Amino acid sequence: MIAADHSYFEDVVPGEPHETPAITLTQAHVTQFLGLTGDWPDHVADKTPAVPNLLPLCISSGLGFRVPAPPLAVLAFMGFEWRFLQPVRVGDTIRSRSTTVTKRAMREGGVIVEARDIFNQRGEVAQSGRLTLLVAKRPSGPA
Repeated sequence: MIAADHSYFEDVVPGEPHETPAITLTQAHVTQFLGLTGDWPDHVADKTPAVPNLLPLCISSGLGFRVPAPPLAVLAFMGFEWRFLQPVRVGDTIRSRSTTVTKRAMREGGVIVEARDIFNQRGEVAQSGRLTLLVAKRPSGPA
């Protein structure tokens, strides 16, 4: 069951941007992520290592809970297309902006395609892509 403090398919406005606050990535973020994925590098030659490619995407999803709007009532993560445009390094400060580009109603929910850009502290797009989500429709009240 989806909690009452969510946004539903009907609440989504195509073209309306949602920007997250920023967060500075630390070695602790990298260590925790690698602990979960088990993708430990053999060696690190660079003094400021790049963070694992999917870490900024994962963190941007978590930062989505800090935007003023309630989080989407997501029923399923259907897929994504993602581009890694430049490395993100420990010490970089990232934020993201998401915009719904399409929405299509279905019987019990709807499909939303969201474009997301992840920016670094210089305002450059470091990663970019589209997420396809199945989002719940607003529950009807008691009969």
